[in-house]
Amino acid sequence: MTDPVEQAAAALADNPARAGELAARYPANPRIAVNLGHALRTRGDREGAIAAYRRAAALQPTNGEAWWSLANLKIGVLGAADEREMRRLLERRDLDERDRMRLSYALGRLLEDAGRFAESFEHYAAGAAVAFRQRQSPPPDYRQQAADISALFSEEFFARRKGWGAASAAPIFVVGLPRSGSTLVEQILATHPDIEGTMELPYTGSIAGRLAARGPDAIARLTEREVRALGEEYLAQAGVHRRLGRLRFIDKMPNNFRHVGLIRLILPDACIIDVRRHPMAAGFSCFKQLFAEGHDYSYDLAELGLYYRFYLATVRHFAKVQPGTIHTQVYEALVAEPDAQIAALLDAAGVDFAPECLRFYENRRAVRTVSSEQVRQPIYRSALEHWRHYESFLGPLKQALGDAASNWH
Repeated sequence: MTDPVEQAAAALADNPARAGELAARYPANPRIAVNLGHALRTRGDREGAIAAYRRAAALQPTNGEAWWSLANLKIGVLGAADEREMRRLLERRDLDERDRMRLSYALGRLLEDAGRFAESFEHYAAGAAVAFRQRQSPPPDYRQQAADISALFSEEFFARRKGWGAASAAPIFVVGLPRSGSTLVEQILATHPDIEGTMELPYTGSIAGRLAARGPDAIARLTEREVRALGEEYLAQAGVHRRLGRLRFIDKMPNNFRHVGLIRLILPDACIIDVRRHPMAAGFSCFKQLFAEGHDYSYDLAELGLYYRFYLATVRHFAKVQPGTIHTQVYEALVAEPDAQIAALLDAAGVDFAPECLRFYENRRAVRTVSSEQVRQPIYRSALEHWRHYESFLGPLKQALGDAASNWH
């Protein structure tokens, strides 16, 4: 039977109202302290989150999650004493492999903030190597996946199914690679009075997985009635997260770019926004990020390049066979001219311009992604070319990208 303390700890991050109560009840439990930090970070209480993560590290110095959570705030809270302690911990032969992985990423971030880029990359690579070893399946054939998607979702496919699906313009899908500006786009949209931000909803992927289990031709065999039912199923599941009563809502699951064809089939009136960033910047940003789950491709530079090509080919295919149905928001353009780009973004989402969207950073909504701290401040340009500090280490990424390294726009 699961320990009730462990059950409480697992649920804590998703229940901020209970966070303080449970932390007070179990003051010596480092896992509860970490998840209290997660809850406070989501709510926007930066100082409270830092204190909770520090407490977890004090209670259990080898707790890699506590150290990585401090680093992952991305506001430079780790200092020289922390560096010495993390290096000491990494020398321990009895250190759990997952703690070693998290400590490596945390030290990499500390060194990056200090401008020690070569040392920083060494630790990012060490952490990524551990994460890569833990993956449960070999890398897929991304080129074949892109070809299969293109073969199924042709112009003729959609022409024969015109008018199918659930008639709702409520969903706004924000897709692309992680660390490409999707949380920023979500925050801008969610500041509009007619649009609600929810979270990275799993329902499209769940429907796609269920259909895949029925065979490669399962989507092609769906009847009009079944297609509509799937759209209604998604809307019902997503409806649980719609708590503000607004007309539109955002589903910010980046990997839904894989399922654009399914979305266009079951929810033909939904808005799809593709957030695109320079592939070297996006690739390195993914590589140095330790994700909570999934994103196995991000722990190998060469695979990252192939994955970006898969993403680019997939989105471009749908732009060709369903022209005008995907709005591509280039991150660099949004940073360069935010006012004009935000106006165009709102127009693409089908809502009137709202000036408060220009002050998205004042929105106090809960943000559940690793970019939570960045989107609570105005847009800044400093990150655009930051990857060039690491360019000499990113050869495998650039080689795998091929021509996508230059023709990605």
